[in-house]
Amino acid sequence: MKAMVLAAGLGTRLRPITHQISKPMIPVLDRPVMEHILDLLHRHGFDEVIANLHWFPEAIREHFGDRIAYRCERELLGTAGGVRNVADFFDGQTFLVISGDALTDIDLSALIETHRRTEGVATLAVKRVADTREYGVVLHDRSGRITGFQEKPEPDEALSDLGNCGIYVFEPEIFDYFPPRSFVDWAKDVFPALLDADVPFHIHEVREYWNDIGSLSELRRGTFDALEGAVALEMDVQEPTPGVLLARGSSLAESVEIEGGPIWIGRDVELGVDAKLMGPVVLGDRVSVGARCQLRSTIVLPGAEVADGSILVDAIVGHVDIAERMKRR
Repeated sequence: MKAMVLAAGLGTRLRPITHQISKPMIPVLDRPVMEHILDLLHRHGFDEVIANLHWFPEAIREHFGDRIAYRCERELLGTAGGVRNVADFFDGQTFLVISGDALTDIDLSALIETHRRTEGVATLAVKRVADTREYGVVLHDRSGRITGFQEKPEPDEALSDLGNCGIYVFEPEIFDYFPPRSFVDWAKDVFPALLDADVPFHIHEVREYWNDIGSLSELRRGTFDALEGAVALEMDVQEPTPGVLLARGSSLAESVEIEGGPIWIGRDVELGVDAKLMGPVVLGDRVSVGARCQLRSTIVLPGAEVADGSILVDAIVGHVDIAERMKRR
């Protein structure tokens, strides 16, 4: 089965980071979030993958090379329009679509099995969420057949707490329910058309970890969750002392003070004399932390510099050239 990674969005809720890098290239620990997605797809047997591109497309092309196929959108076509734009790639077969900002270890094989068992035109991965105001929620009957949607309802008005994960399995017939225009959205256009036509499509409830990394707060939460092992990711890592994770080949200077944890230190990180790290802290590749710095609950993105004597709490530190730095990884 073939798969598509949605990677064309602007990532507006992640600005200012996404002023310099596309959302799928934002790093989570040792690699871009999209690379974690491709690792997941590979583990479940998806060896033919295509991604739609728009925002900083060359950074994605240069990073992943010929590992996947690409289709660039000169103008954004929407969450569903971008999929129709690559319909020829799927060769008229069942296919999977996954968001390029998903941090997850979902069992994709189980999702596929649900889709085959229910024999609908579409299957949507859903997960119970604590705050419905952040998600589109999905309504369904006892058999799991979808009966409706609510878009970011207030908790006291929500008829469901199942958030749409943006991970789908479709039959090629899905394209029969698209409106005749280029920009098409799943939630606003296609799914309502399925309901109106009484076409069966179903949910698959996810028990595994899922986070959409769609905002700065979710980036923080997802990164620290990954650091604490809440999501199963492939990482080339060593743990010289409990709670301190080093990218393979990295080392920790004796002058650095560690308090609490966990701590992630990437490749080629420079730590100044008497620097203090109070976990959780994530230092990306080629980060420079000056002397006498104190960092608590902070993420420093690849290539960023923290000046001598800085005190950072609950921060995300970036670099204006982060896109170039990630390409060099």
